[in-house]
Amino acid sequence: MSESASERPRRVALLLPGQGAQYRRMGTGLYTSQPVFAETMDEVFAAMGAAGPALRADWLAERPSVPVESAAWAQPLLFAVDVALGRLLMSWGIEPAALLGHSVGELAAAVLAGVFGLGDATALVLDRVSRVAAAPPGGMLAVAASRAEVEPFLAGDVVIGAVNAPRHTVLAGPREPLAETARQLDANGLSSRPVPSHTAFHSPVLAPCLAGADERVAATARRPPLITVYSGYTAAPLGAAEALDPGFWARQPMAPVLFWPALDALLSSGDHVLVEAGPGRGLGSIARRHPAVRRGASSVVTLLPSGPGDGGRDRLALRAAAEALHAEGFVRAGISCRRAAAS
Repeated sequence: MSESASERPRRVALLLPGQGAQYRRMGTGLYTSQPVFAETMDEVFAAMGAAGPALRADWLAERPSVPVESAAWAQPLLFAVDVALGRLLMSWGIEPAALLGHSVGELAAAVLAGVFGLGDATALVLDRVSRVAAAPPGGMLAVAASRAEVEPFLAGDVVIGAVNAPRHTVLAGPREPLAETARQLDANGLSSRPVPSHTAFHSPVLAPCLAGADERVAATARRPPLITVYSGYTAAPLGAAEALDPGFWARQPMAPVLFWPALDALLSSGDHVLVEAGPGRGLGSIARRHPAVRRGASSVVTLLPSGPGDGGRDRLALRAAAEALHAEGFVRAGISCRRAAAS
């Protein structure tokens, strides 16, 4: 008799966050204490060329000179921290069975899965940032409502940019129409809050800026994934044809993110320990609402605090995560939790 999903042992899946999860000094407490993390961050900064040292200094600064809501700050640093944490976990002997990234987190997942080299993917992130810099002022709005509830309020280029959970929908669009939508939602008893972004990611207003982006991806080496990637754009495992398709990657900044459907597909494949390998705890908080987690079949582990603080908070959070993963049996023999999370 074949083994049922409920009888199979749990596996690790990494959740890699994107725009909106960033905060100042995210993960900097690990920069001096975790060599694998530091080496990966430095590899990204080096791949950025002349822009790397300035971004590194701004990341380490108590008061960044560039607004953290800016795509020029958030996108490359979110990408770098996601990849660095994923590599750190792998250095502990953890072999993720699946990866699920949100927005730019999907590019980080693609690096960890071997679709792109880290230097090549860094160049793609910078190309994305330079393109969206020409977009009209815009933003995103998280609404505590279902997709059906918010659809009557969509107007003036305001669209659904992400479906994060059954009652967590993100809208995206130009600044003034989005502000008007927020006023209408409030007047009708639907609460919302701005997502930290000055760009209307995952909306068609970015289409003119992305013209020709597929040619840039086409010039980049691409390979089929070596680890299963659940795409936030198809809500299904990333196939070889999609991984090799330049248009698939080029369209992502303006395509809606289907995080909840992708998470549902992932957890339908079996029980997992979901590790949020990125700044904050937003994706982990969403994942805890899933029925598979609520009934205890799957669980959630986060690696970093929910917001800025001193470096000690980063190290404490990582140590707690290492202990949780050790208790689950995912840390290879010979690496203790204390050593894995040592300061």
